[in-house]
Amino acid sequence: MNQIMGKNETIKKMAGAYIKEHMAVTAVYAVAAMLFYLVAGLYGYGDSMRHMSYALFLVLVLGAAAGVWGFIRHVCHLSDLGNAMKREGEREEYLPDAETMAEQYYHEMIHDMEEERRSFLSEYDEKKKDMADYYTMWTHQIKTPIAAMRLLLQEEKGLRTGQELEELFRIEQYVEMALHYARLDSLSGDLLLKSCDICRITRQVVKQYSELFIRSGLSFSMDHLICHAVTDEKWLSFVIGQILSNALKYTSHGQISIYGADKEKRRVKGAALYLVIEDTGMGISESDLPRIFERGFTGYNGRFYTKSTGIGLYLCRRILERLGHTIEVQSEAGKGTRVLVGFWQDNGTDE
Repeated sequence: MNQIMGKNETIKKMAGAYIKEHMAVTAVYAVAAMLFYLVAGLYGYGDSMRHMSYALFLVLVLGAAAGVWGFIRHVCHLSDLGNAMKREGEREEYLPDAETMAEQYYHEMIHDMEEERRSFLSEYDEKKKDMADYYTMWTHQIKTPIAAMRLLLQEEKGLRTGQELEELFRIEQYVEMALHYARLDSLSGDLLLKSCDICRITRQVVKQYSELFIRSGLSFSMDHLICHAVTDEKWLSFVIGQILSNALKYTSHGQISIYGADKEKRRVKGAALYLVIEDTGMGISESDLPRIFERGFTGYNGRFYTKSTGIGLYLCRRILERLGHTIEVQSEAGKGTRVLVGFWQDNGTDE
């Protein structure tokens, strides 16, 4: 019903536009007919008035038929233009044939604009690729002195050395963030999707952050998570690491917990399982919560904690979307944060 009403409104709109476009021609035709009648009346041609009426009636019928035919062509032409607008990429190929000299000029203008757009996109893609290659090369090169510094610091002992190792670890995380950010647009070509043990991946990431957990003095608990999902281990590890990094950054006391949670999903095959990372930190204000996945958004916590970049959660969401997973954040200011990463469990069966 709604579709029929929508089509009727569209036809009415097209008819109104068509009448408006041909209003001048119709007005000239009406004035010409009146002049013929006026001249015939002035000279008293008698039966000529009646004969002219017959001719005028025939002309009106032919004009009406021509108007209907023109309107049908007008609708088809607009429909073709609308379909061309809905196309992505090379819209020029789907444009209807030009019917007037003005439309021919418009076609030539669109052709020139498409050529400029293609040239711009080609140049932009080339620059973007060069920048991504540079960041990739830089991150791989910077890892060598970082690894050397870690070896040198591990040979020493003392409180100050522990603090230096912690800061060095943070440098490594920022380097990894830069690398993943540079590769984000080419993520599809860098994926190695296979069935993975989510619990094993999570434990490996927690092990990487073990020094920060120890130095933070926070309590930590992790339940055994029975879940196998099709994912990319490297990219998922990065996401879990970012979430853990935020939990450690914004939690000064209390604990960090990792556990699983089931959630039934209707009309979708498979069982949804969530990896939950929960902390008792400062939480997120209600006004900031809807924007936390925006690129560069830091919110109140970011302004309070000046080292925040506003990139971590943005990367997490983009990566998880590409992997076919979900992410949800539940939080309340002063009462901690709960991050839920959702997977479709790879159990080999369909409901």
